[in-house]
Amino acid sequence: MAEYLAPALFTIFLWWFCTGVIFVLDGLPSRTFRWSMAGATLLLGAAFGGIWISAADTTIPGAYIAFCSALLVWGWQEIAFLTGTVVGPYRQACPAGLSGYPRFALAVRALLHHEIAILLLAAGIGAITWGAPNQLALWTFLLLWAARTSTKLNIFLGVRNFAEGFLPDHLGYMTSFFRRRAMNLLFPLSVTVSTIGAFLLYQSALAADTPFAAAALTLLGTLAALAVLEHWFLMLPIPFEALWSWAGRFRSGGRTPTSRAPEGPPLPVVANP
Repeated sequence: MAEYLAPALFTIFLWWFCTGVIFVLDGLPSRTFRWSMAGATLLLGAAFGGIWISAADTTIPGAYIAFCSALLVWGWQEIAFLTGTVVGPYRQACPAGLSGYPRFALAVRALLHHEIAILLLAAGIGAITWGAPNQLALWTFLLLWAARTSTKLNIFLGVRNFAEGFLPDHLGYMTSFFRRRAMNLLFPLSVTVSTIGAFLLYQSALAADTPFAAAALTLLGTLAALAVLEHWFLMLPIPFEALWSWAGRFRSGGRTPTSRAPEGPPLPVVANP
């Protein structure tokens, strides 16, 4: 049982801790953003090194190195987005009354460079691991990408629970593209597919014939389960922001993720896994 419990708990801890660290960094004064990006870029280089080293390693340590390296790559684009370094060419609020395809097209422009960056990072991981026996880094990154894309689409279509304070003030215009609704048609499909995916990953982990496969599939399964949880956070009226209340002590002005921004509408969840 320990071979499954350890990677599951490890994934949950990383999800909780790394999310809090990103909240701290994006809540600091804007003059610190260059240092945050510099540090994240150094870690990005180390992460690609870890992916290269682990690509041929099918041991349990190799699984952890690949998984953590993929999370560091993902963390770079999170920080690049939240600091406003890599966002999109459109950086204004959505015009009032805009709907349908024009609204969607404008939302894509607001995120375009961010999405291109994710695509390039995925391509880089794929190139390093091409034909290698350890593909965990690539699958981890792709899972995060799929979960994030689903979250973005659900927020765009409308969700009930917008967490106030997760977006820094300089990205407040993003909220004009989001809607508050009790439900949208995509949400049940997103949760169903994610839940089935997590179940199948756990089932495969239990049937794995090597310790590496068991660890790798458990890491992925837990990450998928956390994606399901985050989707429910969008709809359930529960104070899940309290999970990261400790981050508020380090943010500029002590503003916690539960606090309302100084101006504008409530801020939505755009954070992770």
